[in-house]
Amino acid sequence: MSDIPLRILVVDDDPGLRALLGDYLAREGFEVGGAEDGRAMDAWLEQQDTDLIILDLMLPGEDGLTLTRRLRAKTEVPIIMLSARGDDVDRIVGLEVGADDYLAKPFNPRELLARIRAVLRRQRLIGHGDEIPAHEIIRFGPYRLDPIQYELRRDDQPVTLTSGEFELLRVLAEHPDRVLDRDRLLDLLKGYERSPFDRSIDVQIARLRAKIEPETKHPRYIRTIWGKGYMFTPMGNP
Repeated sequence: MSDIPLRILVVDDDPGLRALLGDYLAREGFEVGGAEDGRAMDAWLEQQDTDLIILDLMLPGEDGLTLTRRLRAKTEVPIIMLSARGDDVDRIVGLEVGADDYLAKPFNPRELLARIRAVLRRQRLIGHGDEIPAHEIIRFGPYRLDPIQYELRRDDQPVTLTSGEFELLRVLAEHPDRVLDRDRLLDLLKGYERSPFDRSIDVQIARLRAKIEPETKHPRYIRTIWGKGYMFTPMGNP
């Protein structure tokens, strides 16, 4: 980590959990704030730059899904969603509205720490141990993907992606015209914490297509190879 501690905001209406996570993450070198609901979260974000938000699904007033949608309309700060319900539907919806990861309660704080580090690693906020190798700029259609500057541009206009979306697009673009199944994609996504819920890749693909494809029902760049996986075609699928 850098000398400046990364700042995490824990949004949960359980004061005991906020205190527990605050103490634990502070010992791991993070600066931690707490908020009991959406209004307190808004007040914190108006005053503090924040590197990651841990957001409970079940909150009084606006719930975690509503807050994630609202946050995604104005920022790409990484979000890890927590929920006492571990249903696949909750996971899918959480990822669809823009969460970077999802963790079911109860959980071991060490697992949450691993998820935090994985998300921040994908965001390039902390290192991976070794230096990240330099990559050439990748061009496809009207797009310019720059892994070093961590940006995607369309006709020189920035395209906003979450950290998970960017890393998935980078991996696909670095393996053009090759079929990659879900397991292979998870292996290639450095820092991505493998979970039994591997359908999260499908959710990220759908979100990526919505941002880069001219027609999501007829994708040109990220093709589905039925029964096999996905293929990135930089020349575009006619």
